[in-house]
Amino acid sequence: MEAQDLITCTADFVREKFLHEGSGHDWEHIRRVWQTSRALAIRVPGADSLVTELGALLHDVADWKFHGGDEEAGPREARRWLLSLGTAEDVIQRVETIIREISFKGLGVPTPMSTPEGEVVQDADRLDAIGAIGVARAFAYGGHKGRPLHDPSVPPVQHDSFESYKKNNGPTINHFYEKLLHLRERLHTAAAREVAEERQQFMEAFLAQFLREWEGEDIK
Repeated sequence: MEAQDLITCTADFVREKFLHEGSGHDWEHIRRVWQTSRALAIRVPGADSLVTELGALLHDVADWKFHGGDEEAGPREARRWLLSLGTAEDVIQRVETIIREISFKGLGVPTPMSTPEGEVVQDADRLDAIGAIGVARAFAYGGHKGRPLHDPSVPPVQHDSFESYKKNNGPTINHFYEKLLHLRERLHTAAAREVAEERQQFMEAFLAQFLREWEGEDIK
């Protein structure tokens, strides 16, 4: 199968699978990560376009968060799908690597990407976790998991292991301090860091206003 056919078939497969997903990890999230990855890859020497696009499209195909914490569910499902299309083994392995490495694993846990394609897809995924859409997705996921918006008596936790991060069930506002506000500093590409500046400012302004309203400080 030609490269473009592989991408088209995979996009159709993922769209159908995630079109009505309600936790913020839906088709529109994947579509944005895919489009952003394509734009970033052009500016990253050595980033293979086929691997980048397949990695972006399949990065959430079986996220550990929805599969009992199984970190291999995603690589396994991606391999199954790509094999069904007759994809070359080296491409499959590189896509598996992206999926295996991409997740945030806790503030105290480094998450380096071992390939330029991985850096591109991770940056695109993290850009979609910040800014206005990042705020919306955070609360969509929190609602999906039944978490409170905010609880001042529950402080954020700077998780120092992936196992600790997996078990986290704190209020949604804590997620900003445990992850989202720190993503900008962990981006790989100059283009992604440039985009992140405005999105970071929006998140910081949102949090300031949220906490102000929570305490009724805006009421005269």
